[in-house]
Amino acid sequence: MAYKLLKLVQEEPNISQREIAKELGISLGKANYCLKAVMERGLVKAKNFYRSENKRGYIYLLTNKGINEKALVTFRFLKCKMDEYEALKTEIAQIKQDADGLKQKEGNFSEEASK
Repeated sequence: MAYKLLKLVQEEPNISQREIAKELGISLGKANYCLKAVMERGLVKAKNFYRSENKRGYIYLLTNKGINEKALVTFRFLKCKMDEYEALKTEIAQIKQDADGLKQKEGNFSEEASK
């Protein structure tokens, strides 16, 4: 979730919390909570460019720390998916080998049954 939030903020700095909630498929309250969390960690800062009650007057910016965190999260995610991919390739190869062995046994069984 943090990656998606950081990506959204980086791509659309003037995005509203309501739009963030919609994009992430979460409630407005949860979007607010997540934004506050990343701001407290120093990953995002909010600037009020309009002196009004209009919440769209805020712009969210990734800090240098936020950019680095987004990169780290991306690399961790990619590594995890690559590890899953390699494990899946190994599992598929084993299943193919097992299936080929069953075909051979089935073929031998069919030959013996027809004798």
